[in-house]
Amino acid sequence: MPELKTVGLFLITALAEIAGCYLAYLWLREDKTIWLLVPCALSLVAFVWLLSLHPIAAGRVYAAYGGVYIVMAILWLWVVNGIRPTTWDLVGSAIALLGMAIIMFAPRTT
Repeated sequence: MPELKTVGLFLITALAEIAGCYLAYLWLREDKTIWLLVPCALSLVAFVWLLSLHPIAAGRVYAAYGGVYIVMAILWLWVVNGIRPTTWDLVGSAIALLGMAIIMFAPRTT
């Protein structure tokens, strides 16, 4: 069950990071209102807080989180931007998830 909690936490963390960055992007590149920076900041604060909830070594968490981030970014591309992922996007995402699983769930002595 800790595996499901870890992956779920990674998914929520990635969503907070991507949403925060996307809101900043909208303000900077799409000439949207500066008020988007308020939810942007809140989202990025939530991202940092969520990433700190993992009980294992930070470096390992950050490395594994990258795999989940890749998958969430590809999903964001599809759902929010309306751009369907290519086969290569999906293959790369699957490889990234495999890397995350190896890093996070490998047997450890310490």
